Amino acid sequence: MKTMKLAVIGNYLPRQCGIATFTTDLCDSLARGLKKDGERLTVVAMDDVETGYPYPDRVGFQIRTNVQSDYIHAAEFLNVHKFDAAILQHEFGIFGGEDGSYIFHLIKNLRMPVIATLHTVLNKPTDGQRAVIRKLAQYTDALIVMAHKARTLLIDSYGIEESKIIFIPHGIPDVPFTRSDSFKTRLGLKDRKMLLTFGLLSPGKGIEVMLNALPRVIERHPAVSYIVLGKTHPHIIKDTGDSYRQRLYQLVRRLGLDDYVLFHNRFVDLETLTRYMTSADLYISPYLQEEQIVSGTLAYAAGMGTVVVSSPYWYAQELLAEGRGCLVPFNEPRVLAEKINHLLDHEEERDEISRKSYQFGRAAVWKAVGSQYLHLVKEILERAIDQPIPQYSERPDGEIPQRPDTRILGGLPEINLQHMRIMTDGTGILQHAKYCIPDRTHGYCVDDNARSLIVAAMYYALRKDKDVIPLIHTYLSFLHYSFNPENGRFRNFMSYDRQWLEEVGSDDSHGRSIWGLGVAIQYAPHDSIRNMAVRLFLDGLTAVESFNSPRSWAFVIIGLHAYMEVFGGDSTARRLRTLLAEKLFALFQKGSSTEDWLWCEDKLTYANAKLPHALILAGQWIPNPEMFKMGIDSLTWLLEKQKAREGHLSVIGNLNWHNRNGLTSTFDQQPIEVMCLIGACAAAFRSTGEMKWLDQGHRCLGWFLGSNDLNEQIYDFKTGGCCDGIQPTGVNANQGAESTLCWLLSLLSMYEILGQMVKK
Repeated sequence: MKTMKLAVIGNYLPRQCGIATFTTDLCDSLARGLKKDGERLTVVAMDDVETGYPYPDRVGFQIRTNVQSDYIHAAEFLNVHKFDAAILQHEFGIFGGEDGSYIFHLIKNLRMPVIATLHTVLNKPTDGQRAVIRKLAQYTDALIVMAHKARTLLIDSYGIEESKIIFIPHGIPDVPFTRSDSFKTRLGLKDRKMLLTFGLLSPGKGIEVMLNALPRVIERHPAVSYIVLGKTHPHIIKDTGDSYRQRLYQLVRRLGLDDYVLFHNRFVDLETLTRYMTSADLYISPYLQEEQIVSGTLAYAAGMGTVVVSSPYWYAQELLAEGRGCLVPFNEPRVLAEKINHLLDHEEERDEISRKSYQFGRAAVWKAVGSQYLHLVKEILERAIDQPIPQYSERPDGEIPQRPDTRILGGLPEINLQHMRIMTDGTGILQHAKYCIPDRTHGYCVDDNARSLIVAAMYYALRKDKDVIPLIHTYLSFLHYSFNPENGRFRNFMSYDRQWLEEVGSDDSHGRSIWGLGVAIQYAPHDSIRNMAVRLFLDGLTAVESFNSPRSWAFVIIGLHAYMEVFGGDSTARRLRTLLAEKLFALFQKGSSTEDWLWCEDKLTYANAKLPHALILAGQWIPNPEMFKMGIDSLTWLLEKQKAREGHLSVIGNLNWHNRNGLTSTFDQQPIEVMCLIGACAAAFRSTGEMKWLDQGHRCLGWFLGSNDLNEQIYDFKTGGCCDGIQPTGVNANQGAESTLCWLLSLLSMYEILGQMVKK
């Protein structure tokens, strides 16, 4: 067989997590097996931080978890370099998108066999998780599991063909069968019995069960120490700080265990871990849930011959069977203490368990595991000689047009919040700019801060970037301050010295505020933000029934729809959505008397597409099929009205707008119209699944990028800002808040459309 080039996709050291350790150890083993000249192993590493990690040279490509384009570029990288096969390390949480669906941007576009190692197989998956695993089975040549229970689950719960599933055990280090007290002495534990738990800390590990068992152990064996080795899991730190470890500290103090419990807050290398393992008298694994299908720490402990006492989660039942360890019931500190005491009292029994587990682990040392992976890869490649890898359009969901994600994503710039951040100060976002420089003369308005809140919330939902949360605080605070509880209305304009210039804003600015708050509720990073937004949202709803502007109705309907994505059972919100939508629908029925004029007014003015957008949402979810059809028909008509002879988007200008008699203004064309069109196209795509709306959204986005009447770029790639529109004399070079936010909302909506397409 010719020389082999392998790519391994997954987390990689120095990223600190179990999968990174597994991937690194697997790659080391595979590399030792690739001995011919020209054979090559490259890693595609997943980054959960924007800056990445200081990887070794083996890492040839890095994917930012929540950047969709990186997945496609990774596929292009592997294809261009003609790798023979890819081995994917799969766990839902390490890939972007809902249930990690972004990974399909990569594997769909690979022109090589793909093998997936499943680190998680759930007994009761959500519909989305089940769909991801089934789709993964379609796009891969083999699914590797590390427990026989996982094979059973894949067959029974997911409907995966048995022939697709391969068992290869979790690899373990190949260390001598020795026990040593020298390291124990270095730790200051000479002549003490050492109990050990190792791994990244998280609440599911059950450390508190062992702590509650320890007093009974100490009663019988006073010379005992319990070491908890490992840092807190980075995702726990990111979400809640180190509160879990602090709760464990408090429990230790409450139980009076300060002299018996040692927390070694370290992520250790293999050499150091081996010293801990070979020094421990017992390894404790008190997981709280049965549905743990694999545990690298348990595999390491048992494979090194350390005697294990564990709760009976699936992987422990399998690995510790036939006397290779001891199982105790879940969350039973008393029983756990009794088992530990028994084992500490009976050294011969511990020795017998140790020998059995060590001997069983010989088949799982990394050298043997790497050989099994290489054998599987060679077997698949030999089959592929007569069965070429199917191209994208031939693969299982080939009804999707060929590589639409590449076509669309290839035209999407990266999302750049730089100019939005520059325009934002401690009060909120400023309205205007001179070129790209914030213009303080005109102060602030609630319209732009509501739009900014939508951008920040959508961006957080897409990227899970915590750096954007302070912006959400700022914009939400502005909306809160703009609300006048005496009249139940949002003010709009504020001077730079923070003086309100009015007591009541327009109906439209109030509607935009409701829209912004609804999206903040839908995508809130945490409950504190959501609770604040809900309170303000509900206070703001009290005034909207009296509004007469169809655009304000539309903004409120769209905000209600976002709110009901979280609080769908709110009967008041449902009633209000129906009331406003029926008003808007009646206006369309009255105004669109002929096929030549499918509109609710005698003139097309500003933010036009928000009206069909609202009809589409309300018509789908009330439901009202006629209302929905009116939304689709009027959006189709509106797009046609703004289609130039050459096919690009030609937005109705705001000089004299466009009326029934055909009089129209070509200029001044403004980004707000394009943003509204793209938002409506996104709603149409989500409700119909028709690819034409994807194409229309892409065509509209092109207006910002030069596909317009002047063939000029409106979006400034250098600043991240968007110019204020196009005029007869050229592009308006000022990059104000409204224009920049409309660009960002348009781009984010296109990313959302793409995400919807990938899930199908």
